[in-house]
Amino acid sequence: MLADLRRRTILVLVPLCLATSALAPLPAQASLVDLPPIDRITHYQPKLPLQVFTADGVELAQFGAERRIYMPLGKMPKLMQDALLAIEDTRFREHAGIDPKGMARAALALITGGRKQGASTITQQLVRTMLLTRELSFERKTKEILLAFEVEKALSKDRILEIYMNEIFLGQRAYGFEAAAQTYFGKSLTQISVAEAAMLAGLPQNPYYANPVANFERAQQRQRVVLQRMRDVGVITEPQLNAALAEKLVIRPAGQRSIDAGHVAEMARRAVVERFGEGAYSSGIRVTTSLLAADQRAAAAAVQRGVLAQDRRGPWRGPEGHGDLPKGQGPELERAAAEALKDVRDDDLLRAAIVLSAGPKEVRALLASGEAVTVRGEGLRWVQAALAGNAKEPLKIARGDILRMVRNGNDWSISQWPEAEAALVALDTRTGRVRALVGGFDFSRQPFNHVSQGWRQPGSTIKPLLYSAALEARVMPGTQIEDRPFTAANGWSPGNSGSGSADGYLTLRQALAQSNNLVSARVLQHTGVPRARDWLGRFGLDVAKQPDNLTLALGTGQVTPMQMARAYATLANGGWSLDPVVIEKITDAQGKVLFEAPPAPPLTDDNRAIPARNAYVMNSLLNDVTRTGTAARAQATLKRSDIYGKTGTTNDVLDAWFAGYQPAVATVVWMGYDKPRSLGDHESGARLALPIWNEYMAAALKGVPVASPAEPPAGLARAGDDWLYAEWVNGGAVESITDNAGTALAGPPTILDAIRDLFK
Repeated sequence: MLADLRRRTILVLVPLCLATSALAPLPAQASLVDLPPIDRITHYQPKLPLQVFTADGVELAQFGAERRIYMPLGKMPKLMQDALLAIEDTRFREHAGIDPKGMARAALALITGGRKQGASTITQQLVRTMLLTRELSFERKTKEILLAFEVEKALSKDRILEIYMNEIFLGQRAYGFEAAAQTYFGKSLTQISVAEAAMLAGLPQNPYYANPVANFERAQQRQRVVLQRMRDVGVITEPQLNAALAEKLVIRPAGQRSIDAGHVAEMARRAVVERFGEGAYSSGIRVTTSLLAADQRAAAAAVQRGVLAQDRRGPWRGPEGHGDLPKGQGPELERAAAEALKDVRDDDLLRAAIVLSAGPKEVRALLASGEAVTVRGEGLRWVQAALAGNAKEPLKIARGDILRMVRNGNDWSISQWPEAEAALVALDTRTGRVRALVGGFDFSRQPFNHVSQGWRQPGSTIKPLLYSAALEARVMPGTQIEDRPFTAANGWSPGNSGSGSADGYLTLRQALAQSNNLVSARVLQHTGVPRARDWLGRFGLDVAKQPDNLTLALGTGQVTPMQMARAYATLANGGWSLDPVVIEKITDAQGKVLFEAPPAPPLTDDNRAIPARNAYVMNSLLNDVTRTGTAARAQATLKRSDIYGKTGTTNDVLDAWFAGYQPAVATVVWMGYDKPRSLGDHESGARLALPIWNEYMAAALKGVPVASPAEPPAGLARAGDDWLYAEWVNGGAVESITDNAGTALAGPPTILDAIRDLFK
């Protein structure tokens, strides 16, 4: 014990004597030890992470070992500077690199057994951080002092402080005070309060031990020390001190994102690293995406709510785990709860919690954040069976069980991680820019991007594209198509959804509104499968992934949500197929443009995908789908007439879709399981995907006036109550489609068939 005291005393007193000696000039002192160059400080190049932003400047993600947001000293609040200097280096502006008074005070406290005090100046800390190890030795301390003199000689006080405040590690991968402010409080340094500044200023001493995410109580103790020191040196007044001590700080949970866009951030990361290599993680590259922050927030929220609603219609699968809790209340219980939840990932939406007590009428639990919550009434209804005394063990909810909580306003509900996935992508129909992209329910659990990588059957969302092809085969909106069972030459026999009933004859318009399968098959048969497949290529679909038979009519091929969004955007904008754009621009740390996406091509007749009149007629048909057809909830919910789209549900409800648009934005929603299985006997695209679409579009179109109907383009005429290509006004359009080309009726003609034929 005595030997250790002697060693520590020497480590402080000897460098102190060296530092205060004027017997030798600095070069002679430096010759006593081998000093590293100070170039890393004098020519400071911070390791800046790869950052990803929305088009309107909101950060989506950072990639790199160090989370750092460089802020010049001139932009750093004086409050933050004063708080830091008050606790770390009060005489920073006066000393020449070391503080003899502080070192003497620290040495005296150490020798006499007083409270341990820091003795390193800001400059010394900077030297130690950037040039030396943290080894406790006479040689290291000597180097630290000598290098501090050199740095002070080479740089101004402001430059030293600026480098320190951007370089110092402050816990949770945050380097520098701007990054720390955003990490812990979710706000810029320019917005922090006195209490928040004091908590940040307390971090350099021990960022592992006392950061507010790791241990809020210790962080608060350190904060109080800083606040008192700020008062002692005159940085704040007594009333400010009292107000700061009373302020309740809200700490941002670890991993919380301001905008949920993990799949887009990953797309950006991959693109940059493939182009610029691993150096992109530390060179300050910035990626600007096409996303709009408000749209992305709305899209992520809509997807999450939609998936949770689907999951809630299924069974409760039981708690995630269990932790042993002691009896009673108090610190021991809180420590045990924290220990049980320490390896459970908390989530912004699905909050991790451990049950303190459980009964049929009330469940009390402690969140991972330490907040106590009580669930009653509606919040328990879904899991009521699991709270009964005779509940089966795998499902039963009891004290110590770990589960998920969802907040609904002021109330809480018990929830669970859903098993289904969903995706949403929204495009600007005039430019192809992606306004919102949600690749799945939660990127951290499933990084697979269902928007760009998920090849699934489109179901009935393919029908508008096939009907577009049929228009060029003289099938008009008023064409009558037989709606009766039939069997194709290869033995395939489709049926309508629901009861499978057939209605005799339907117009093309009626059939699309009802999503009639038998009519779709006959229309495709008339158009011709090869011709229809080629037409799908005009919309940006991969023709090779579409079947070369009549099952194409029911959407049995493979598409991605991104492809479907591009296809429906083509209908929305009047016939142009545009390449979707997610990455707008890549710049280096100095703002030099390294890549920029080309502007959208002009929408001229030279680069049309489909004729203008074709797109116009399809818009007319799809407007009916959302007004009176299978997607009537779209116009009814949004209370807008400028809404167009189509539902899609594949066999056994393996996939649920809604693809639609308002003239300015085309949006596609998909839901399904990664390993395909039924989403539920009574589920459909209208029940699962459409509500997500409606919620997102309500936000995306807020304040956007209802678009007036477009003027019909050249080449169209009215025939009766519907549109007709002008050249067919005097005949030539297909009036009706019945069985032909090798198909056979399922049964012999009936007397009703004969009567119907008389009145054709």
